[in-house]
Amino acid sequence: MFLTDYLNHRRDCRLKQDERATRIRALTSYHAPFSVLDREIINKPIEELVQDVHKDPAKATELLHTYGKVAIKAHEKTNCVTEVMISSAERWLQDGSINLKGPLAGIPVSLKDSLEVAGYDTTVGISRLTGNAQPTDGPHARLLKDAGAVPYVKTNIPITLLSFESTNDLWGRCTNPYNPKYTPGGSTGGEGALLALGGRIGVGSDVAGSVRCPAHFSGIYSLKCSTGRWPKSGAVTPMPGQDGVPSVLSPMTRTLNDLIYFTRAVIQMKPWKYDYSCHPLAWRPELEQEYAEKKKLRVGILRTDGVVDPSPACKRALEMTEAALRLAGHEIVEIDPPSPYEALCLASILLNHDGVRTATSQMRWGEWNDRGVAQMVYYMNLPRPIKYLHYLWVKYIRRDPVWAGLLRGWHPKSAYGVWGLNARREAYKRRWFDWWDGADVDFILAPPNATPAVPHGGMHDAVSSCGYTFMFNLLDYSAGVIPVTHVDKAKDQLPSGFNVKKLNGVARGAYKQYDADEMHGLPVGVQVIGRRLEEEKVLALMKRVEDALGDDRFKLLEVD
Repeated sequence: MFLTDYLNHRRDCRLKQDERATRIRALTSYHAPFSVLDREIINKPIEELVQDVHKDPAKATELLHTYGKVAIKAHEKTNCVTEVMISSAERWLQDGSINLKGPLAGIPVSLKDSLEVAGYDTTVGISRLTGNAQPTDGPHARLLKDAGAVPYVKTNIPITLLSFESTNDLWGRCTNPYNPKYTPGGSTGGEGALLALGGRIGVGSDVAGSVRCPAHFSGIYSLKCSTGRWPKSGAVTPMPGQDGVPSVLSPMTRTLNDLIYFTRAVIQMKPWKYDYSCHPLAWRPELEQEYAEKKKLRVGILRTDGVVDPSPACKRALEMTEAALRLAGHEIVEIDPPSPYEALCLASILLNHDGVRTATSQMRWGEWNDRGVAQMVYYMNLPRPIKYLHYLWVKYIRRDPVWAGLLRGWHPKSAYGVWGLNARREAYKRRWFDWWDGADVDFILAPPNATPAVPHGGMHDAVSSCGYTFMFNLLDYSAGVIPVTHVDKAKDQLPSGFNVKKLNGVARGAYKQYDADEMHGLPVGVQVIGRRLEEEKVLALMKRVEDALGDDRFKLLEVD
């Protein structure tokens, strides 16, 4: 039985990779250098591209041709693409499947592999899901087509979607566009790589940082929406039924202007008419305008989550942004919000209280698992007495209460236990609600992660280092990431005498991966956080932050 399962796994991996290669080879006209027209399209504001298609629908084919080339070149460099839908997209543009009068008319959009598009598998990197193509588009893809967008490729992810790396047996390893030794992030890592290399707009999902981490690791822009603001139906997840920390689908783009335009366009499509989970909350231009025009902003700065201090590169990006905001006349406020460590402990077990069983239940015997997830599964399955002895050793012998606190509750929960966790979550959210009212800040500025991109395999050690993003999933706050700078081997070295062994267990895992020499040139971003359902406000504030950076703003990768 086990051997048959493994042989079927290997067969399906070969099938999907051969299918992808065949589809790419068939796109002969897309295997060509970028033309003058291609470069004009790539650099043209999205508003103008849409207007061009409104005037002449034939222009949509030109856009698809350009971004098809972009996708193929990006895939050759990073292995970022899974399902290749370009041939179908050509047909959709001709048969009326796409509304070329919509607010996204003709704009090619890439999708995380979890989104359902008619006629294409949605495997999320799991070989057992090969052959699960649906006959009709999921609600999310239908909304995009009605808005005029053109789904043209799906992008790579980690198996289980529980990792900041994007690797699986079915599609292979996705690499960082700046350095192939490093990951582009996860779980929406393929999107990060494609958008960094010239893609336009995309859709990912985020449960612990899965659109914000790739933005930080790959040098792009993303917004994690609050639940109910962005459509969620029409996506496959390895963890159906998980609602301790709800996952949200959210936008990702190459530029901030595209992020603002795309988010506004989707919400103006009234997504609640496509998806029962969406709130009937229209786009609020007055909120966007208020924070675009407010003369002096009050910025709360979160310098550390108290678990893993930001690495020199991430600290420098935060301080660069802080200095730019001060120079622009804004007020910086040192903040001390409710414990981020408590959020990490709560969110970690709420997401995995089933013992990580659901996320791995579809995996076949012998199928590779993400090293971080494998470590979580291993510890979940240890006998409780052994785990308790290990907890005592960590807390009292190693004197590491931070790591011990995370380990203490790391076992499957009963319904009684889950109810207790949910009650603690709601109490924690109330404390943040009250704290923010008292702090009276317009937004919070924070690192998106303690380090830049991790090397392949790094999640084995850094799996718990996700507190800077995970906390805002637990709170369900709106949060965006903008790229700020790059790692500099001269400026971002660890201080003399820095001793990783003296750190807590979470920080040791993160700093084990940090090497400014090896990471030189990798992107580094900052995170802009608002409260729940404040997408308009957060986008306006991201624009204010980028404007404040001025000439020091991030330089995107050249498209070549």
